[in-house]
Amino acid sequence: MSLDAFAALPGAVRDGDTIAHFGDPIGEQRRLASGSAVVPLGDRTVIEVAGEDRLTWLDSITSQALTGLRPGDSTELFVLDPQGRIEHDAAVLEDGSSVWLIADAGDAEGLATWLQRMVFRSRAVVTPRPELSLIGYVDGGSAAEAVTADAPNGVPLVWADPWQQVQPGGFQYSQVAEHPGAELAWRVAIVSDPSALADGDVAGALGDVAGALAAEALRIAAWRPRWSFEVDEKSIPHEADWIRSAVHLNKGCYRGQETVAKVHNLGHPPRRLALLQLDGSDAVLPEPGAPVFAGEAEVGHVTSSARHHEDGPIALAILSRRAPVGDLVVRADGVDIAAAQQVIVPADAGATAEVPRLTRLSRRPAGQDPRNA
Repeated sequence: MSLDAFAALPGAVRDGDTIAHFGDPIGEQRRLASGSAVVPLGDRTVIEVAGEDRLTWLDSITSQALTGLRPGDSTELFVLDPQGRIEHDAAVLEDGSSVWLIADAGDAEGLATWLQRMVFRSRAVVTPRPELSLIGYVDGGSAAEAVTADAPNGVPLVWADPWQQVQPGGFQYSQVAEHPGAELAWRVAIVSDPSALADGDVAGALGDVAGALAAEALRIAAWRPRWSFEVDEKSIPHEADWIRSAVHLNKGCYRGQETVAKVHNLGHPPRRLALLQLDGSDAVLPEPGAPVFAGEAEVGHVTSSARHHEDGPIALAILSRRAPVGDLVVRADGVDIAAAQQVIVPADAGATAEVPRLTRLSRRPAGQDPRNA
């Protein structure tokens, strides 16, 4: 999306495809959390999938059950490789005539290319729509009332993040009584002309605009994984508790399903996501990739970090399944930062199937004929 209109606002600090902030990152974060601010999402891209077979076709090649989607429904999907590793992730919105996919900009081209190659004889047309813009906000406030999404087929194109609750066919490994994701009613609107928001009376109509730093802080605090940060060449959905929103465990066959089912039913993911509460006394915020230590042993790395308006410096980290559950240390810029760990995915995640234990022949009473046991 074009950020020019927003970049022209007072205090805007541009950072590549995003506007990092508008001069007040913490204040913007508070207003965003309250629903009175919007965020231009320049680091995401839209892909339209049209055609009569769009839902059945996407259902057959991705991790999500899509055939039952109705106009206005939102969900999330993965494209997995044959070993069950995450290749692509996309938000999904059905409007009755098209499926609208929202992907991180770094993933969108690869996702669109792969989908186009997989069409074959299906009645589906995959079209990247880079000319469309994306606006993020928290539902329930003035921002929701001010943002007018496109509605080319009569249904407003507003994606409701399914992370708020475990989706049908999904599963949650986190063992907390109240999941922080339930508090974040995140919405993304697809709009053709974002300048209408930026050029108007922003303070009067919206309350404010916020930068990407604010949106990322709310995402991290909600334990919400993202392709650009939490996914690497080894990632499987279980590690980030991502089955809760992007995988349907009871749908038909798709590429990578065998690994998804095997790890969920019989095994454990080799790594696990954790939230780190960081000591802020050194004013150093670790970048993604910063190593995490338990004593002298390196046990993982930071994937995302932010300064939260209530929790202070926080980070998401991918850790070895065998990493201890206690306090850890993050090393950044030559500084060791104390990190209190909050377990998101426990080490014993998976192995959900009730497998009957068979008595071994060697354990039968001495002299007993196994044929008569």
